[in-house]
Amino acid sequence: MLSNIIIVLAVLIVGLLVYAATRPNSFRVQRSTRIDAAPAAIFPHVNDFHKWSAWSPWEHLDPAMQRSHSGAASGKGAVYAWEGNKKVGKGRMGIIDSAPPARVIIKLDFLAPFEAHNTTEFTMVEYGQSTDVTWDMHGPSPFMSKLIGIFMNMDAMIGKDFERGLAGLKKVAEQRA
Repeated sequence: MLSNIIIVLAVLIVGLLVYAATRPNSFRVQRSTRIDAAPAAIFPHVNDFHKWSAWSPWEHLDPAMQRSHSGAASGKGAVYAWEGNKKVGKGRMGIIDSAPPARVIIKLDFLAPFEAHNTTEFTMVEYGQSTDVTWDMHGPSPFMSKLIGIFMNMDAMIGKDFERGLAGLKKVAEQRA
C-alpha cells in the first residue's frame, strides 16, 4: 500500500515537472490607462526616479526602505536602488532608453527575496486631449519561475500593482496638467 502511494506521488511530481518545462520561456505583464494630460506632462514623472515616490505602488510598503539615486539626474543613465522589508525586497533599476515624451525603458534587477532580471517599458501615446499610458514588464521565465507560475498567477499579482501605480500616476499628472 505504501509503495503504491509513493509511486502515485512520484508520477504526480514528475508530471508537474514535465508540465512546468512546457510553459513559456518568457513572461509579460501589461496594464494601460488613459490620463487626461498631454504626454509631456506625464513623461517627467516616469523619466525621473526622484518623482516615483509620488505614484509608485511600492514606495509606501516599507517606511524604513533605504533608497539611493545615482547616475544621471533623470533619463538615460539614471539609477535607483532600494532595500527594504520582505514586501519590497532589494533591487536596482536603471533607465536604458528615454525618448521624450513617448517612451522610457528600464532595466529592472530584483536581488531579494528572489533574483530576477526584467525589462520595464512605459509608453505614452497622445489620444486627443488625453494620453494612453502603458506599463509593460517582460523577461525570461527560468524553470523555477515556470514551476511557481503553476500555483501563482504573476499577471494577477503584478498587474494589481501596475494598476495602483497607473492610478497614482494619473492622479499626479492630472493635478499638474
